Parts: sequence; C-alpha cells; structure tokens
Amino acid sequence: MPAGDFDYELGGGGYAGRRRTDPRIAAHVWAALGDASSVLNVGAGAGSYEPGDRYVVAVEPSAAMREQRATPAVIGVAEALPFDDDSFDACMATITIHQWRDLERGLGELRRVSRGPVVILTFDGPAMLRFWLHEYVPELFAAESARDPGIDRVARVLGGEVSVTEVPIPIDCVDGFIEAFYARPEALLDPLVRSAQSAWAFVEPSIVERGLERLRSALASGEWDERHGHLRTQPEYIGALRLITALA
Repeated sequence: MPAGDFDYELGGGGYAGRRRTDPRIAAHVWAALGDASSVLNVGAGAGSYEPGDRYVVAVEPSAAMREQRATPAVIGVAEALPFDDDSFDACMATITIHQWRDLERGLGELRRVSRGPVVILTFDGPAMLRFWLHEYVPELFAAESARDPGIDRVARVLGGEVSVTEVPIPIDCVDGFIEAFYARPEALLDPLVRSAQSAWAFVEPSIVERGLERLRSALASGEWDERHGHLRTQPEYIGALRLITALA
C-alpha cells in the first residue's frame, strides 16, 4: 500500500529530472533552517531542497523515489519516524504534507524529533484557485482542494511561534510543479511535464483531456494571451507556494 494518497511506485518515475531544486526557492527554505547543522528531511522524494552544506538524513517510503536519489534515505513514513526525541537541529518537509495519511500525527512527529525549527514548503489551497489553469480544468483544483491540509490547520498543530511566508515563483522555475509554468502554458500540454505532478492522477482522464483541449484552443486562438499574456514576461509570480516555519 502507498504510504500516502499517491502511489509513487507507479507514478514517481522521472521526478529527479522534472522536480529539481530551484535555487531561488531553496534560498527561502535554507534560510528558515537557521543555523541548524543536522536536518531531517521527511517525505524526501528524490532529494530536492536538501541543503548540501549540512548533515541531512532523509526519510522516504517509496522505493521508486529512493532509487532516484543521489544519497541514501531511511525507509519510513512521517507518522512513525524511527528517531529519538530531539534528534535533529531542524526538520523539513517540502511539497509533501498534502499527501500524508495522518497530518496531525506526522506534524507531531516532526516536532518530536526536532530540537529547533520545523520548516514546511507547501501550497495554500484557496490561493491555487486564482491560477489561470482553473479556468480550463476546474476539476483539477476541486480535487486538490480535497487534499489541501489548510495553512491554519498546519500552524495550529505545530504550535509555538509560526510564520507563513509567500514564496515567489521565478519565471524559469526548474521545479516542475503546476504553478511553475505560469508563464509557459504550453508546457502543461506535455504529458511528461504532467507526469511529475500528482494532482492530475485524481481527475478522470477524459475530464483532463477535455480541459487540456480547451487550453489548446485558447492558445491557438490567442485567447489565452489576451487574458494572461502579461505573465509570459513577468519575472516572478506570487501564487500558492508557502513556507511555514515553526520555531521551537
């Protein structure tokens, strides 16, 4: 059984190449870790956003994702971390908490094993509805809303001093989540691009194709550019990407 709501054994191929660390986003994550010298990365996937100048232990349940990593990872899930209390200076989890089976238990485990900050990169569900793709495939965002853990809920569970920061998405972002292509709409017509975005798996293929056909038509007719063409040259986009930092 998959550890979360998406089966990465079947759908996780190619993540290392298409969901890479974007250095501008990484700068926000790494700054939030403060002076932590030991970091636990939970739901670590193929290794994106792991700082190279610190001691990092990764936890990843999927064999398909572990095989794509440059460094080994511990087999495990967020809800049952195999570490003693206060084992690490900080914990991080990037674009993963919306997939966890038990959010409260997982976040509690991050708090338990961290002596310092817990840093989470995630998405704000309501903010995603402002993204232009919602006009073409609204069913995608309805499915994502059901997966959204809610920023307030996360902050409440973590407790303590919690800050939430909007993270700008650069126009040439190399981490291929959906909003990363705000200025490159044609890219989302590519099935290889979409294969590294778990959201699509929660919508019937026929519905996805109808939505993508609407997007193709809008691009061909110039309608998309009439409505959103300014984004093609906008250096960065403030969308749904959020950094949650909970201090000890």
